[in-house]
Amino acid sequence: MSRDRVLKLEGVHNFRDYGGYSVNGGGRLKRGLLWRSGQHHRATDADLAAISALNLASVFDLRSSHERTTEPCRRSEDFAAAIHLSDDPEQKRAAPHVAVAGEKRERTAESTHQGMVRNYARICFRPELQAMTRKMLAELAEGNGASLVNCMAGKDRTGIAVAMLHLAAGVHRDDVIEDYVLTNIAGDTEARIKAGLETIKAVSGTMSEEVLRVLMGVEPEYLESAFASIDEKHGSIDAYLAEALGADAALRERLRNTLIES
Repeated sequence: MSRDRVLKLEGVHNFRDYGGYSVNGGGRLKRGLLWRSGQHHRATDADLAAISALNLASVFDLRSSHERTTEPCRRSEDFAAAIHLSDDPEQKRAAPHVAVAGEKRERTAESTHQGMVRNYARICFRPELQAMTRKMLAELAEGNGASLVNCMAGKDRTGIAVAMLHLAAGVHRDDVIEDYVLTNIAGDTEARIKAGLETIKAVSGTMSEEVLRVLMGVEPEYLESAFASIDEKHGSIDAYLAEALGADAALRERLRNTLIES
């Protein structure tokens, strides 16, 4: 099921369906309703037509205002989805992998990996990411139709938001991790890495291909770092969902009613 959930596009990377997983208590998330991706700045006309065919009702763009201004998403003329934008008070807060690339230290594959682990322990507490994830969960609970969540590369901030939706709906943690690491094989991975290189070079200069591949990939350890940090601060994922994201028992039940099929 991992490969048939990928929408193969030319200029938009990591575009895939994150539904279909079994949930606690029976049933599974519906397919064709939950989509995730990287940014759409380089979307081709063919890409726009394919995305339009999904009949999206809402888009949750997790990028900062600076990212959106620098690389605005292309949209088809008939694009009618409600677009929800992150309110980033710092204006230039970077994508997590770009932030790690810009750290002023010697970069090796191992130090970069550890930098990503440290970053994941923090990003789930970013106020703007929490606010957007809270909005996404509340909107999806209304059952208004298909949705898309994206950031720059569609792997870090999007990975956190998708993981929280999965956990709120009752997806097993092993499947949450499985969906997260699909970034490493979804679509044209070489084209995705090449696209990420341009942004990374702008903040950090030239780097080795080995380091670049660490920055543009994902590992289970990253998401586990976020989970461990949540447990430390909130006591449990369930408490974080309720306290930080507004996903209390009532909202989680509404999510299940709108997103799950038998």
